[in-house]
Amino acid sequence: MASPKMFDLSGEVAVVTGGNGGIGSGIALGFAEAGAAVAILARNEEKNRAVVDELTKAGVPALAVHLDVTRRDDLRPAMEEVERKLGPISILVNNAGIAIMRSTLKFRAEDWDRVIETNLNSCFFLSQIAAQSMVTRKRGKIINIASEYSRFGAQSGIPYAAAKGALVQTTRTMAIELAPHNIQVNAIVPGWIDTEMT
Repeated sequence: MASPKMFDLSGEVAVVTGGNGGIGSGIALGFAEAGAAVAILARNEEKNRAVVDELTKAGVPALAVHLDVTRRDDLRPAMEEVERKLGPISILVNNAGIAIMRSTLKFRAEDWDRVIETNLNSCFFLSQIAAQSMVTRKRGKIINIASEYSRFGAQSGIPYAAAKGALVQTTRTMAIELAPHNIQVNAIVPGWIDTEMT
């Protein structure tokens, strides 16, 4: 006998950045099991196809859009493609992230920029795009995947910690601003999880 669904998300459209592996694929599959149509936005085409196969086996519409979240000009077209093919986005999970661990004294500017662009800036701009769509329907959920590094210091990885700390504060501020439109914005702060990145 199948176990009952914890949530019923039938009719909803969920977008998960970095949804082709690690935490992201787990989130995407969870949405599919709850009945939502799911789009993953990620760079690796082979991994994208594998996760879409799993999502469709769950019996939901699924889509992978090849996207590097650091390419700002590609963000809106990617979200528009999801809405054309699956319908209005009701849930956005900003999960894509990278970590470059190096000491403060040796960190290169280009690595700093890449981490901040991936882990913070893309989350804001994708949330902005999603919210502009959600506000017309007066409903939506935006979920940011933060980190315990937003709460404590560590020996290396300063831009990762800085981005995740800023993401938590971005979440708080955006939540207040979008609440009157019935759009909830939350951050999840996971502990150490065994993934390819970690």
